[in-house]
Order: sequence, then structure tokens, then C-alpha cells
Amino acid sequence: MSDAAALDDIRADCRRLAQEIIDSFPAFGGMVATAESCTGGLIAGAITDIAGSSAVFDRGFVTYSNEAKQDMLGVRETTLEAFGAVSAQVATEMVLGARRRSRADFAVSVTGVAGPGGGSPQKPVGLVWMGLSGPGDLTSAVELRWDPSWSRDMIRAATVRAALEALIGRAAMAGVSQAPPGSP
Repeated sequence: MSDAAALDDIRADCRRLAQEIIDSFPAFGGMVATAESCTGGLIAGAITDIAGSSAVFDRGFVTYSNEAKQDMLGVRETTLEAFGAVSAQVATEMVLGARRRSRADFAVSVTGVAGPGGGSPQKPVGLVWMGLSGPGDLTSAVELRWDPSWSRDMIRAATVRAALEALIGRAAMAGVSQAPPGSP
């Protein structure tokens, strides 16, 4: 499969996943917020491209610079200095900031190296940290490692797809955990 065809497939997946969020999140009563660095608003864009998104999407924060992460999301300067912008710690502070500074029940954050330059041996092109938070204060950070030979577009699209999948998974978990005892 060519790179262009693979990218088209990922983008089609993103559209399908965004539609699933629009269709299923009202049942969870949940609103979504995004905090994005390396994707530059593409996750929010994927969701808001779908009609009806206003029922589930509260807001998106595009925090490309460290200053924006601090100003808009409350990421601590000490965290950025100690771990760098591409880290589990920053992804976690970003996602918690998105929840605190929105009406969202669910939030996702991403920070990474989309390339083609900017990588290092410790943080290569294709490294992305994703933060996820939802009801019950369940928050986690997940390391994603995409093929460093992929194009910037491919890395960003794959990250959007992973974020949408994670939101759906977290909402399904919340739906199960909030079900009354004895319910199917």
C-alpha cells in the first residue's frame, strides 16, 4: 500500500471514530476536551468536522509552545524543565489542565515529535505521549512510537486515530463503571 493510500485509510478511520464519538458520547453524558501539541488541533478538528459535534465537544487547546502549555493548561515550568515537553509527565499535566479548564468529562492530550526533524536519540521522531482522563479521576499517560520513517502527516494522522480510539475506550470504561450493580 502506498503512503498516500495508507494516509487516506487512517483519515477514513478518524472520520468513522469521530462519528462514533458523536453517536455514543451523549449516552455517557460526557463532553470532550482536547489538549494538543504535535497534532496542532487535528483531534479537535476530526471531531468538529462531524455534524452534531456540539453535543459532545466542549473545547480544544492547541498548546504548541511550552509557554502555551503553561498559560493555557497550567503545565508547571518545573515539569517542563525536568522532563521536557515530550514526556508522560507533561502529557498528564496537559490532560488534567484541559479537564480543569473546561466543562469536559473526558480529555485527551498529545505531545510528541512529528518530524521530519527535531528528534533526538532519547526522543526520536515518531515518539508521542498521550494523556487520557475521564470520570472517576482515572488519568493515564501512554507512550506511542510511530515508525520514524513515516511522513509528518502520517505520524500526526496516526496520533489522531489513537486519541479518538482512546477516548472511545475510556468512555466505554466509564459507562461500565457507572452502571448500577446488577445491570448487564
